[in-house]
Amino acid sequence: MKKISLVLSGGGARGIAHIGVLEELEKQGYEIHSITGTSMGAVVGGIYAAGKIKEFKKWILDLNKIDIFKLVDFTLFNSGFIRGDKVFEELSTFIPDYQIQDLPIKFSATATDLIGKNEVLFTDGSLYNAMRASIAIPNVLTPVKNEGSILVDGGVVNNIPINHAQRIDDDLLIAVNVNADIPLPKKKKKKEERHSFYQSTINKFNKNLSELFSGNKNNDLSYFDIMNVSFEIMRNEMVKFSLKNNPPDILIETSRYSCNVYDFYKADELIEMGCKATIISINNYNET
Repeated sequence: MKKISLVLSGGGARGIAHIGVLEELEKQGYEIHSITGTSMGAVVGGIYAAGKIKEFKKWILDLNKIDIFKLVDFTLFNSGFIRGDKVFEELSTFIPDYQIQDLPIKFSATATDLIGKNEVLFTDGSLYNAMRASIAIPNVLTPVKNEGSILVDGGVVNNIPINHAQRIDDDLLIAVNVNADIPLPKKKKKKEERHSFYQSTINKFNKNLSELFSGNKNNDLSYFDIMNVSFEIMRNEMVKFSLKNNPPDILIETSRYSCNVYDFYKADELIEMGCKATIISINNYNET
């Protein structure tokens, strides 16, 4: 059985594709001995390392549109408009907060310290604290204060932390990038999808922000969109640099056009996309 050191990128809802990747790697007989993740990659990877990925998958697939919106705990804090506490409170009902060093699979997560202006790597301590810090998207989720540090999304400085992969002799290094600039796989046309209640509310919030911060109400991009797109462009350029300097043995990619950052209601198709991308990448590797 070939052992794998796995690196999972951030990407908001796109990171749900990591579930499909993990399932397919298991199906093909690979053994994952370590996982390094950032942002959504840290959440999915941490839950997998804790042995609770099946419970997490069932939970996220069972969420309906109203359930998703109820998990968004809006706040008036100027450091972010979502606290993110409700999600982790919900997860804690079926996933205990393990100590990272006690997990059956080696796990590490990255975050960014705004005070120290450096990357932080979690390799021990509370799994929940590590995941919550790693996923704190600037100006969206409120940051995490920890021993004189203010921690935000690890993707700010390193969205695919290959350099932190915990390796052993003769393992395979596999990296998963859910923000690849590749076209979407072709699929049968469906009837036009309606926005979820959650997405519609976010759109209204974006519109209000746009009107608040700009006198031009005909802007194509809202204030929130500008922040989000700018962050994604910067992050994706750094990912290219990281992959060039630390090429993995196998790179699994899903398209950045698969969904918007907060489209968690698309979980089923994102998981399937991760599964199919894994099959393609593994087959290509075996043919070389």
